[in-house]
Amino acid sequence: MPCGRSTTETEEGTSKQQREFVFLLCEQLGLHQVTRYQAVEILERFMIRYIEKLYSSTGTGSDKNTQKYSWRLLQVRIQDHFVLRIMSCVQIASKMSFHYQIVNNSMALKFLQSLGYSYKKEDFLDSELLVLETLNFQVNVPSPFTHTEILLEVMGYNDPSVPVKYLHSISLKVLKFVYLMRNTIYENLLKIAIENSTPSELQRAKFLAVKEDCMLLAVGVIGTSAFILNYTPWFKVVQQLASISGVTEESISEFSQEYENKLFFQVRKYM
Repeated sequence: MPCGRSTTETEEGTSKQQREFVFLLCEQLGLHQVTRYQAVEILERFMIRYIEKLYSSTGTGSDKNTQKYSWRLLQVRIQDHFVLRIMSCVQIASKMSFHYQIVNNSMALKFLQSLGYSYKKEDFLDSELLVLETLNFQVNVPSPFTHTEILLEVMGYNDPSVPVKYLHSISLKVLKFVYLMRNTIYENLLKIAIENSTPSELQRAKFLAVKEDCMLLAVGVIGTSAFILNYTPWFKVVQQLASISGVTEESISEFSQEYENKLFFQVRKYM
């Protein structure tokens, strides 16, 4: 159940900043949390395909200097319109959750104008169409938020004694932290798995399926939340999660422990 994309170490900080920007933008627009995660997933998929498409357009027959110059011009073009692309992804995500607030072009225009951008309504139409066409209109992508919500709902149905209400509250906070820090966390998990501090490209490629698994991320988040909640029969939560998701109890425990370690490290850092 994929929910991620391949990201190199050099892109790690940038990806985190982009996710934080999308979250902040959605918060300012008063959008539901599901929209935030959906927008990030759409944005990251779009940027990969869009950059690949632009890069291939620089021309394989040109000499290297010409290609480099063309690519630099394209990079400037990408940067100049990046905020507009982000807004388009947020608009598309808001339409996917139609029972919540939808960001129309008038709202988007007014908001970006308040930040000093001088776009026109036609720019939003063109940008949204570009995102949709680049993704072949496949924008209904899975996100760890929906997986977390569904798992908790099923857990509450299966065993009413599990404090789902409190788990839900903590899980959303843990999910946000893990999602923003995902690259760092999964890089560490990869190093632990291969027992080597310098993974090869092949090892990274093989580990990508783990990094892209929304269900694995969600069960780890709920397992961590149950530990934070100090829910005494913690093993019951792990067993339920394993039964519902198909993820092994061992894997849930390992991922929960890594999330806990990273979370507590960050807390200690600011104490």
